[in-house]
Amino acid sequence: MKMRATAAVLGLGLGFWLGLGAALAEQKTAVLAGGCFWCVEKDFEAVPGVTSVVAGFAGGTTANPTYKQVTAGGTGHYEAVQITYDETRVSYADLLERFFRSVDPTDGGGQFCDRGDSYRTAIFVNGPAERAAAQAASAKAEQQLGAPIVTKILPSGPFYAAEDYHQDYYKRGDIIITRFGPRTKASAYKLYRAACGRDARLSQLWGPDAVGN
Repeated sequence: MKMRATAAVLGLGLGFWLGLGAALAEQKTAVLAGGCFWCVEKDFEAVPGVTSVVAGFAGGTTANPTYKQVTAGGTGHYEAVQITYDETRVSYADLLERFFRSVDPTDGGGQFCDRGDSYRTAIFVNGPAERAAAQAASAKAEQQLGAPIVTKILPSGPFYAAEDYHQDYYKRGDIIITRFGPRTKASAYKLYRAACGRDARLSQLWGPDAVGN
């Protein structure tokens, strides 16, 4: 009886680790730069199959940069997000198609009202399969828009999470002082996004296929 019980426990333990390994194998990450990372985070967190979105920085040479350092210039970093997703529920290609419809990939100087190198668009790829998928998505976007796509496809490197106060900015309830007076971060985000013209430009570019709001 004792041997059978031990075998059963070992079987359960093996099943747990095999199941955990399979679940982890299905979890992939994608790093995308689409201008303001608050907006990109919001646009992807509700996608079925996406398990987390972290706002941060990628593509530069400065380790552990701060938001002020990146926006001041000289770090080489883009504002970016790291998306963790279940590839059995949403594919990398689907994420890339959604990404292009959430940005202006024809603008090489920034995104919407946010100008400068840190606000440019980019896709950070791991290996030839992801590069091929990014190139295909870019070509499709170029055909749909009838204009050159300037979104860069770059090799993946270190991703650095931004400060805590930037995470989930679009839905936070803490109060900040804005030019409109005291506002929650969530309401300040909505005012910023509207004033920046992001969704208006996306509608102009992509029509009903635009991702936003």
